[in-house]
Amino acid sequence: METAPKYTVTEITRLIKFALEESFTSIWVLGEISDFKRHSSGHYYFTLKDAQSQLSAVMWRGKNMSLHFIPQEGMKVLAYGSITVFEKTGRYQLDVDILQPQGIGELQIAFEQLKARLQQEGLFEQKWKKNIPKYPETIGVVTSPTGAAIQDIISIITRRYPSAQIIVRPVKVQGEGAAEEIADAIDECNEYGRFDVLIVGRGGGSIEDLWPFNEEIVARAIFHSKIPIISAVGHEVDFTISDFVADLRAPTPSAAAELAVPDAGQELMHISHLLQRIVRFTNNRFQYLNEKVRLLESSRALRMPADGMKQSALQLDLLVNKLENAYHEKISNRIEHINQLTNLLRSYDPMAVLQRGYSITYRAEDDRIIRDSTQLHPGDGIWIQFAKGKVSGQIEKVN
Repeated sequence: METAPKYTVTEITRLIKFALEESFTSIWVLGEISDFKRHSSGHYYFTLKDAQSQLSAVMWRGKNMSLHFIPQEGMKVLAYGSITVFEKTGRYQLDVDILQPQGIGELQIAFEQLKARLQQEGLFEQKWKKNIPKYPETIGVVTSPTGAAIQDIISIITRRYPSAQIIVRPVKVQGEGAAEEIADAIDECNEYGRFDVLIVGRGGGSIEDLWPFNEEIVARAIFHSKIPIISAVGHEVDFTISDFVADLRAPTPSAAAELAVPDAGQELMHISHLLQRIVRFTNNRFQYLNEKVRLLESSRALRMPADGMKQSALQLDLLVNKLENAYHEKISNRIEHINQLTNLLRSYDPMAVLQRGYSITYRAEDDRIIRDSTQLHPGDGIWIQFAKGKVSGQIEKVN
């Protein structure tokens, strides 16, 4: 005993610290979260436990900011990190770098947590939903300018309702910074103030690809929009937070285009049927009145004013003719107006320009349209769109 080494508390604690921290680096620990606390500093403090033991854990603010979900009591997780010792109290803990939920995926947990929180705040309630205008003049589309979704939307709106003006606000629809771009675009469209309706969305993809439309910043931008918004994200089976907040959810971008505008052809047919009904009703009414006049004319007591009755009958016939002429002229004018709008839209069709011998050059790296030779450098890859087909190549010299 006399020869046994003697240590101060600090010395022995420091030896234990070095021994533990050198022996337990880069380890995975499976356990259940207990006593979870989110400190005002942003750090996460919790305990990992199983049936027999428990282990204190900490996840610093710089690490937990990358989490898509908030840890909860009883959640089973897999934690990656290292054992550290807090010398002042002599306690050891797991310093967590990565935290993964077990069973349900991280993004699915984040989706359910945000959905529940926003629903509790009332953002999904029907009373906040704005009506989509039946005959919009200006339609804004917040989406990627290069995806298939925008081509489908423009094609369908142009075909169904050629008098509508379409303005595209290009944004990133996946990856880092996409959610902020989408939210900023919605705010800018509201500041512009000339849109009757907005279509916000993108084509299909994985849950990671669609994730910007599950971000809180996008959900709140949609909720605070004064312009009615149609959410058009992914395929019919895909649901995002944006779908629940928007004024109307479309199963696909193509369906959003159909919901945004009426079919002009069907509207004209409807107007034509209404006018025909008016003409039939008027004719029937006039025939009834003419029959009454004829009966009155045949009456002995009223033979004397027969001439006046005939004049009235002639006036009725003139009114019928005027109504029929007005009906035919109205329909002809509407059809001519729609034809003029259709021809105007065709003149702006990029494909029509390409048919005249022009082409569009894109940079292969990011599919951006090249408008100036200074945007290119030797060695850059390009591809060129013609009216029929496309080719690719590489820049050798820039003048």
